[in-house]
Amino acid sequence: MRLSQMLLVTLREDPVEAEIPSHKLLLRAGYIRRIGSGIYAYLPMMWRVLKKVSQIVREEMDATGAQECLLPQLQPSELWKESGRWDTYTKAEGIMFALIDRQKRELGLGPTHEEVITTVAKDMIRSYRQLPLNLYQIQTKFRDEIRPRFGLMRGREFIMKDAYSFHTDHESLKKTYQAMDQAYRNMFSRSGLEFRAVEADSGAIGGSGSQEFMVLADAGEDEILYTEDGKYSANLEKAVSLPPDLEPSPYNTYEK
Repeated sequence: MRLSQMLLVTLREDPVEAEIPSHKLLLRAGYIRRIGSGIYAYLPMMWRVLKKVSQIVREEMDATGAQECLLPQLQPSELWKESGRWDTYTKAEGIMFALIDRQKRELGLGPTHEEVITTVAKDMIRSYRQLPLNLYQIQTKFRDEIRPRFGLMRGREFIMKDAYSFHTDHESLKKTYQAMDQAYRNMFSRSGLEFRAVEADSGAIGGSGSQEFMVLADAGEDEILYTEDGKYSANLEKAVSLPPDLEPSPYNTYEK
């Protein structure tokens, strides 16, 4: 396609709402347009970039044996009430967009898909021979952010890759976790990003542990602590004052 035929409109000045360089450049170069607070249209040039990023993600996920699917964005409240997270997401934290349809049924726009994928697995996994099973999707998510900012970095509607795995035992889970860890490292490296994998708080999602991949940048809302040798890294909420493997002082055994 010729450039003259492409929908590409640039701006001379920085938009007032743009705070950081990446947000300003995406708007001025005609990659995105703001539709509302935390809501953006991905224009043709941006969509080409997103397809390339998605291809990297798919290649790395498929290499681990994960299977791609697509789950519904509208989710019945019954699933969330069964898991005990409906009130947390719609009232306490208030990040889920909730609505009532014409039949008076409560629904939510998915900020995450644990409830839906668990329902699918419960209905379709009939034997342990089907395990381990790892399903992933690249899907639009919705979160009612109190203060959307930094352009695409904190929006109310965004595209996310999420994956969910099912196992017969902890050892199988550990193998999949290690495969996912390497897949994510490959994704970031292939994208030319400098990053750190850090210990993190599981938050409302829950779980026995959480690890986040943080891209190092001047802009953002999270702070991380890490050692240059890569042996320790954590976000500010999870970080401890001293490394856990620090050798005890010999003076602790002395008596006055």
